[in-house]
Amino acid sequence: MFNKILIANRGEIALRVIRACRELGISSVAVYSEADRDSLHVRFADEAVCIGPPPGTLSYLKYQSILATAEITDADAIHPGYGFLSENAEFAEMCLDSGVAWIGPSPHSIRSMGDKSNAKDLMKKANVPVTPGSDGPVGDLAETQRIAKEIGFPIILKASAGGGGRGMRMVEEASGVKKEYDSERVEADLDLGDRKSTRLNSSHTDISAMPFFR
Repeated sequence: MFNKILIANRGEIALRVIRACRELGISSVAVYSEADRDSLHVRFADEAVCIGPPPGTLSYLKYQSILATAEITDADAIHPGYGFLSENAEFAEMCLDSGVAWIGPSPHSIRSMGDKSNAKDLMKKANVPVTPGSDGPVGDLAETQRIAKEIGFPIILKASAGGGGRGMRMVEEASGVKKEYDSERVEADLDLGDRKSTRLNSSHTDISAMPFFR
């Protein structure tokens, strides 16, 4: 049983983990950006530490700050919730290498299934039915438009590194592909830290395109 868990997330996700910790008699540590100083998860956790300014890349996605907080507060485990670093195999490995328990899938499982493009390929190899879409990351806008036309609208563009609903855009018709494609790549590069190609399905900063069924 853990004595203290650091929750590397915010909002409702963090609150759920805090509640579970209380029911199990485990102390909780909340981390927060300056913008979330007055959030409920900060108020309800046993301890709370500010880890940076509002942008996620400078706070909730900053490995060093989170690991340093775990060390300072003597947390023996980190719970990533979902989104942010929950699908980051490198961070999971860093936690384990630092002697902090990782509450979540193993780094190997994250690498296999966290990348939406890779996960889809693995399912195909295992003969598991998948939603029609691009066969892999989409290299550029022209390829995205071509595959979208083949699949038929509406489609979804999703950054492969996106988790928790991040990096996902629905495109209703051909005229909207360029705008959403450009926005997707910017978000993936800046917020998700994914500089891979795009897949039509909406997968990486590569974007993958998948048909969207109402």
